[in-house]
Amino acid sequence: MTKTLINIAGPTAIGKTALAIQLAKFFNTEIISADSRQFYKEMSIGTAVPETEELAAAPHHFIQHRSITEDYNVGDFEKEALAKLDKLFTKHDVVVMVGGSGLYTKAVVEGLDNFPEVDRNIRTELNEELLKNGLQSLQQKLQQLDPEYYVVADIQNPHRLIRALEICIGTGKAFSTFLKKKKNTRNFKTISIGLTAEREEIYDRINRRVDIMLENGLLEEARELYPYRKYNALNTVGYKELFAHFDAQWDLETAVAEIKKNTRRFAKRQLTWFRKDESITWFDRTTNFELIAAHLQEKINS
Repeated sequence: MTKTLINIAGPTAIGKTALAIQLAKFFNTEIISADSRQFYKEMSIGTAVPETEELAAAPHHFIQHRSITEDYNVGDFEKEALAKLDKLFTKHDVVVMVGGSGLYTKAVVEGLDNFPEVDRNIRTELNEELLKNGLQSLQQKLQQLDPEYYVVADIQNPHRLIRALEICIGTGKAFSTFLKKKKNTRNFKTISIGLTAEREEIYDRINRRVDIMLENGLLEEARELYPYRKYNALNTVGYKELFAHFDAQWDLETAVAEIKKNTRRFAKRQLTWFRKDESITWFDRTTNFELIAAHLQEKINS
């Protein structure tokens, strides 16, 4: 029997974790997390790490297995996830992967793109521009040099912006032209499904999730992490806005509003990224679980 990876995509706060656990129980299997925000052990509330009961309901991998002080990138994840899948497939015919980080799921399913070497001084200059002129300057430059990638990029992440811009500048070509068209061969097949809802419902769920995070202690968690704010892992929605509040740039009400706004923007970019993938079969988040399971069983057996 061909080994099968079930890949669950969708925007943040849509209900992917709950579905992953249901499917793991249904297929008596384990879960690979491909959420790049949940890799870090110091970040729990602001990254919506699954609750203790959820983690106990099915075996999870790549949840809080790294420290924010460690360098960990998508290439590292690809290697570790493929090695873990090799082990899991020795005892399971099906494994579930879930996460809203499209680049990370793409790395596992298709492999990473190959980019040419460029002058390292370009990255240095871009980092200097970031310090001098701020994130918006890099965002505007990417929009000008590669409008196609700008639409789907995480433009709040300076590391991603600088990586794309150094390729644009160093090669004279758009970063998006180097994105892999041909998939790598894998020793398993992938069935991709996505959860979605009307935009208003997605945004409402995001707003409510942020409120719940604050009730659960997000402000206190961010305060504890504030001394480590220089690390790239913490340059993420939910923390950087509160860091700006601690720096007296915003009052708390404004910071919370910014978290909600930036999370909604992130969800919009997630959907833009995932909807370009024609292999994903989409289901409304309210779809009966039996229908989703039947779809997957049919695909597995076909």
